[in-house]
Amino acid sequence: MQENRREGLTSAQVAERVRQGKVNILTREASKSAKEIVKDNIFTYFNLIFLILAVLVVIGGSLRSLTFLPVIIANTVIGIVQQLHAKRILDRLAVLAESNYEVIRDGQRRKIPMSELVSDDLIVLEAGMQIPADAVLLDGRLMANESLLTGESDEIEKLSGSELKSGSFVVSGQCLARLTQVGDESYISRLTAEAKEIKEKQSEMVNSIEWVVKIAGIAIIPIGITLFLESFILNEKGFSESITSMVAAVIGMIPEGLYLLVTIALAMSAARLAGKKVLLHDMHSTETLARVDVLCVDKTGTITDNEMHVIDAFGPQGKQLTAEAEQSLSAYIATSTDNNITMQALRTYYEHAVPMPEARVTPFSSKNKFSCIDTPQAAFRFGAPEFLLSEQAMEENRKTLEERTKQGQRVLALVRAQQGSDSFQPLAFVALENGLRPNVEDTFAYFREQEVQVRVISGDNPQTVSSIAQGVGIPDADRYVDASRLNSAEDIRDAVEKYRVFGRVKPEQKKAIIMAIKETGKKVAMTGDGVNDILAMKEADCSIAMGSGSDAARQAAQVVLLDDDFSHMREIISEGRRDINNITRSATLFLYKNMFSAMLALCSIILVFAYPLEPAQISLVSAFNIGLPAFLLAFEPNTKKQHAHFFRSTMFHAFPASLTSFIAIAGLVGFADVFGIRSQDVATASTYLLSIAGFMVLYRIIHPLNIYRAVVLAVSIAGFILGGYFFSGLFNLQKLSFPGLLLAGLFAIAQESVVRNLYGLFDWVRGIVKKQKEQRASKQV
Repeated sequence: MQENRREGLTSAQVAERVRQGKVNILTREASKSAKEIVKDNIFTYFNLIFLILAVLVVIGGSLRSLTFLPVIIANTVIGIVQQLHAKRILDRLAVLAESNYEVIRDGQRRKIPMSELVSDDLIVLEAGMQIPADAVLLDGRLMANESLLTGESDEIEKLSGSELKSGSFVVSGQCLARLTQVGDESYISRLTAEAKEIKEKQSEMVNSIEWVVKIAGIAIIPIGITLFLESFILNEKGFSESITSMVAAVIGMIPEGLYLLVTIALAMSAARLAGKKVLLHDMHSTETLARVDVLCVDKTGTITDNEMHVIDAFGPQGKQLTAEAEQSLSAYIATSTDNNITMQALRTYYEHAVPMPEARVTPFSSKNKFSCIDTPQAAFRFGAPEFLLSEQAMEENRKTLEERTKQGQRVLALVRAQQGSDSFQPLAFVALENGLRPNVEDTFAYFREQEVQVRVISGDNPQTVSSIAQGVGIPDADRYVDASRLNSAEDIRDAVEKYRVFGRVKPEQKKAIIMAIKETGKKVAMTGDGVNDILAMKEADCSIAMGSGSDAARQAAQVVLLDDDFSHMREIISEGRRDINNITRSATLFLYKNMFSAMLALCSIILVFAYPLEPAQISLVSAFNIGLPAFLLAFEPNTKKQHAHFFRSTMFHAFPASLTSFIAIAGLVGFADVFGIRSQDVATASTYLLSIAGFMVLYRIIHPLNIYRAVVLAVSIAGFILGGYFFSGLFNLQKLSFPGLLLAGLFAIAQESVVRNLYGLFDWVRGIVKKQKEQRASKQV
């Protein structure tokens, strides 16, 4: 079309494009729809297994063995309700966080959400904005960063007629562009998986749980079939009895609530944080942040706010600014096309300035650290003094600059040279500063208490950044380095070991610094607010952006602080640690039952004896050994940092009890066969033995006891006893005969002693391993 660069599309043309579906909406939703949530919770692999088991139990006529079904149905319903609740909250916040763009329609400029843009819309793009759809540049000039598309942080110049790819970001400059491909037809939409990737790395905890679930999912089918055939054919049990014993073994091995527990816990954490104006693009990011060892922050936007103000302007060597120099400085400010917070503050200071005539403008480059304006008479450069002043001029002004930077001020220099000359002379200096964010000192004190090391990575003068960082209590902030002197990857690796504050950092160095920290084995989180932070944010284990930061940072970050309150980081980390600690404890209880059931099932196959437990009895143990305590413990705040690997930690606590229960119950079956004790006594005694060891596991994972934990333990034990007593028929618990009672008592005493001593042995071994690791670490240091 022949676009009207003053009028833009008419309302009728917009309506026509909306009817044609040429709207900038991605049909592939970033989050699951309500229908998908319901479907994903109902139609699961394990629910299919449970349905098959239920049908077999009904066919076998043992309806009492269906007691596992209410728990499964409740789990499914709770999962759907909680995830839908979390989705509603997060979707509302996502709408608030959606970027707005200035468009020209019906001859008027207006701002509309990105999702309301249509094909052929005329939009205004400027520094910090993400290009929302494929476009062609009509008027103006800009530098674009296509790092999300290419992986390279190079700044590419775009002139009239240039193609602008969706998913790239405007580094500097301003332009008018016409959208050509929107929505699913845009470039970024076709490359979503790798281009505009919000890193949904599976966390350590989720990976471990998925591995357990997969192993169980694969194992239950052959084990279940073998158990049934063995019982029905070899042991010549009836169909109903064979089905019942097989179902008991299978449901004992299925970690049916484990994955659901993780999903609900993370979803509810996301919902709670949403209430505090924290948007999570990835629910797993709370776990990642909870495990973080190093937090990399920028000065501006994190330590200080995003509003800058001018302190004063002065001449070389701190002298008073001449009228000519001040006129040149104010004219430069008025002519510049940059619209960052520095230029906004300067324009406020020089609000009545007159632009330079016949000027050619080159926007500020974070790579060069300065901007340029050329006129027919002279060339001007404005930016960091270290990059603009000659050695002699730098030496002459060093004292003045150092005094300013020690006070936390940011100093910029304006230099001038006659056209045709490379001899730039200092003309004027400007000192600016940011205000500190509220509660920032308390926030960094919290990180110190939580053993999270803070590194400051900034493009500003390292001495200025160090001074501000020391002022807010960041440990070792006096150890700073000028990153412009780090010329190789080896230099950066050495600097990471020695320094805590990095100044004059170039965009490509940010990613290298993050990589160097990760190479030391630490988990790294990074805050970012600009286009040039993107690659580093993608490299970090977790990325955080401020709501008032650039569109680029908000789109790439996993966590967005919508109200710019950095103190929310404490709440995010606390939420994550509560999730990790409570899920770890609950997973231990699940794995105890699952490993025991698997071992006993395999043993019954090998030794050809009937599986002693029934589904109803497994359900009783699951309810009060696992379900109730896991639910109650989820309400307890627990901000202790987890150093141990999730899977190793859960196995360490669950395996000794699982092994002991397996040996005890397998032994009970053997002795019962020798002494002719009836199978009903064996099943009931096995239920008691399984629960005793389960409560020992529960006691271990909540130790040391406080009032709340003691209540949880007492309520769980009381629930098991009362449930077994008042609903003995439902759970098929028989009154034990004297031989059965005697045998159960002997095995219970032996089991308690073995479990306690096995835990002691495991603790001793773990202590030795830990000591050896500490010795190796001290030798390396």
